[in-house]
Amino acid sequence: MKTNTITQSPSPSVEAPAVDSTPLPSPRKLRAAIPPSPVAKATVSNGRATIARILEADDPRLLVVCGPCSIHDINASIEYAKRLSHLARRVESRIAIAMRTYFEKPRSIVGWKGLVYDPELNGSSDPTLGLGIARRLLAKVNEMGLPCATEFLNPVVAPYLEDLIAYGAIGARTAESQIHRELASRLPMPVGIKNDMEGNIGCALNAVRSANQAHSFFGTDDDGGNAILNAPGNPYAHVFLRGGRSGPNLDQASIETACDGLARPHLKRPVMLDCSHANSGKDHRRQGSNALEATRLFQEGRDAIAGIMLESNLVEGNQPIETGVNRTYGQSVTDSCIGWDETESVILKIHDLLNSKIDT
Repeated sequence: MKTNTITQSPSPSVEAPAVDSTPLPSPRKLRAAIPPSPVAKATVSNGRATIARILEADDPRLLVVCGPCSIHDINASIEYAKRLSHLARRVESRIAIAMRTYFEKPRSIVGWKGLVYDPELNGSSDPTLGLGIARRLLAKVNEMGLPCATEFLNPVVAPYLEDLIAYGAIGARTAESQIHRELASRLPMPVGIKNDMEGNIGCALNAVRSANQAHSFFGTDDDGGNAILNAPGNPYAHVFLRGGRSGPNLDQASIETACDGLARPHLKRPVMLDCSHANSGKDHRRQGSNALEATRLFQEGRDAIAGIMLESNLVEGNQPIETGVNRTYGQSVTDSCIGWDETESVILKIHDLLNSKIDT
């Protein structure tokens, strides 16, 4: 009896593509190489404490987190910080200001990922250089007495910069990520967690509840090694309303939804309002009116509001990031921002409105 045999040709071997790697200095070594001055350390400590008191309603001032969509030009950022630090002193009786110093940019598909990845803005990845530049800028801004705020995107990056940050944020794209909720649970500063890209506030509420809790998770220690990190939980995690595809949520109903969903939050003012992003329909020209509307809501008794965020730069608008182009000094290369003149005007108007509330 004849049998048919099937000869199977050998499968081609599948090998993983080669991946280049570049060692990084440990967080401990980079912090030692670029240490903050005593003044800068005090600014970070005082900034964290001030924001915590605002969230607890022990400080009646409004928090304003304000600055470039992303940091790309160090000289322009230092000039902006000098102006903002002077303005912060003018309004400090009613407003506490922290500067946006965002070095990582989340991307839905592709694009410039921020200064720590590509400090030359030409597609050449050099994170070692980028981390050093970021630390030096943070040290200088804190030296001016101006606390810094940033979004924490990559958990590996956080230990290199977090000692110089007074206010942290977890963005809309990562609020649902367990890794970022664990990260927020160990960060030593107040952290605002944004609603997701659809505008779902429930996502932010769940993230806050998670970040409040203790976690044990995989992470990176100060020496750059893999480790199990045991975090105590972050009592100052709170909700950040930024709108979404469903529309803006800078309104009384959304604030009440956030507060009700937290179910007797231990923070008395657990809500931050983003005047940009989906709340402005990505139109930077709406930020000023959004900021004044948020202030009006606060004046009318929406005491859950801790503060607002503005995307602001020296020059209004934004510009392309293509290499070889002469860029406008002080203008964003990511989202459009309001310019300095409008920034100053809006913050002074907020100050006057808050003064009128006290006087009446």
